[in-house]
Order: sequence, then C-alpha cells, then structure tokens
Amino acid sequence: MTDWLAGLRDRAGAAPLAMISVLACEGSAPRGPGTRMLVTASDQFGTIGGGHLEFRAIEQARSALALPPGTWRVQDYPLGPLLGQCCGGRVRLLIEHVDPAALGWLDAADDQAVLMTRLTATGIERTLAPAASPATVPARGALPGAGTVLVEALGRYRRPLYLFGAGHVGQAIARHAATLPLQLAWFDPRPEFAEVGSVTMVAAEDLPNCVADAPADAALVILTHDHALDYALVLAALQREAVAFVGLIGSATKRARFLSRLARDGIDQGAAARLHCPIGLPGIRGKEPDVIAIATLAQVLGLEP
Repeated sequence: MTDWLAGLRDRAGAAPLAMISVLACEGSAPRGPGTRMLVTASDQFGTIGGGHLEFRAIEQARSALALPPGTWRVQDYPLGPLLGQCCGGRVRLLIEHVDPAALGWLDAADDQAVLMTRLTATGIERTLAPAASPATVPARGALPGAGTVLVEALGRYRRPLYLFGAGHVGQAIARHAATLPLQLAWFDPRPEFAEVGSVTMVAAEDLPNCVADAPADAALVILTHDHALDYALVLAALQREAVAFVGLIGSATKRARFLSRLARDGIDQGAAARLHCPIGLPGIRGKEPDVIAIATLAQVLGLEP
C-alpha cells in the first residue's frame, strides 16, 4: 500500500532515483491509482503491474535519470496491441527524476496522510495536508501540466478488526492480517499469551466492554478458549445497534445453541441473523488454523466499506 514511502526514504540521495506513479486508470488495468515504483540505473523497487507497460515505464524512468532532478512528464499508455497487453484499459503515469532536496514532506508521511502534489515548470512540490476527499485525474483528456495540483489519500481505508482469542486460529488471523488493509485490536485474558504478538491482556469479565467500545465499522471475530466467554461477547455484540461484522468460530450446532440462548436473552431474529457462525467464506474446506484464518479474512475483506 505505502511501502514506496519506506523505499523512497531508504533510497533518496543514495543514487539518482526515478519514481513512477499511476495517476489514473480506465477499464481493466493491472494496478490502480496511487501505485508507485522506484527505479535506479540498475535496480527497481515495487511494481506497477508487470508486463510491457512496466518495461516501457522503466525505460522512460531511466531516461529521466539523465535529466536534472525534478524533471517530470505525464504519459498515457493504452493497454492494447501497442503494448502487447490484452487488458484493454488505459493508464496515465507520472514519471519523475526524484529531487532529494524536495523531500521535506517525507519524514511526516504515513498511510493516514493526504499528499498534495503540485506540478511546476521547474519540478514537483509536495506537501502534506489535512484529511480531504482526493481529487481524481481522468485517464483521458488533456495531460496534466504545470500548475496542476494532485490530491491523494496515501493509505487505503483500513477496517478495524477486533479479534478475541490468541489461540492457534487467532494467531494465524493476526499473522495474515498484518499485510492487509485492517487495523488489528487483539484481546485475550490468559497471562500465558501476554508475550504473543500485539495481544492486549484484558480480564475476561471486561472483554464485553471492548465489544462496546469497538467502532461501528469494526469486524468482530470471536474465538476464545471458553464457550461461556464466547457467548458473553456475542451477546454484547448483538445488543449493539450495529457493527459491520460479528463472526464466531464453531459449528452449526454451536450456532443453533447460541441462537436459542440469544432468543431467551431478548435478541430478536433480525439481530441474531447478523451472527456469522461458522466463520469464513463458505465452500473453503479444512480446519487448519491458516485455512480458517484466510477464509475468515477473505470474508471480512468482502464487507461493504
């Protein structure tokens, strides 16, 4: 997502460096706007999707290294026979010779920042701005020129993932979630898991408060070591007006038992229908922790923003 920021920090000033940025795309394209790669005379970091498009873009980037730092150009690439690609889309790229003297914004940049890029006749000026709706650059029409200001949110939206339980499946979910657009909050009451990853130790009786504190767009995944604790967390989740997802590890039998108890505890059928148990995309077989983890994370990633 924003790995290019670290790549730019590591490489800027060490050797002449070019950056390729996807400004816009139309139709079927290998990568979306905001994708970047870095290119030196002998190396490259990241990818804009591979294929002949990337090959041509790298050629253009290395040509830019022969020009003064700050030099830039915007170019459109139709993804058809000309590039030997069958995507059928169109990509607009910004290719620049990175000016190390113009990277004052970089130290404060992270995946929550909004980046403003101003194209000028003598180079590129970048600043960080408060959160704003990113402006889009059409893939067709006149190419952006000097005076154009591009605005982009650097990071993708990351859904809060509230994970209850640090056993084998919980650890597998946390491990795979680390590289996904999710914000992990991970809880367990057992002292023996205090040193596992980023687990927060919370007493069992206080865990329902964590459910109550979760934001409305959070996905709650419940897989503790104790059925009674699982039930307390599910009850707390369904008593809320809404959260984006309530997932419970277990079988169809466990679901039926929980639904019966929930009805006795005043949870109506509409709220109870929000319970996903078993967790994970249907049709994915296997009970190995990594299988369950990947199926569950795929289910969470499929939620509407």
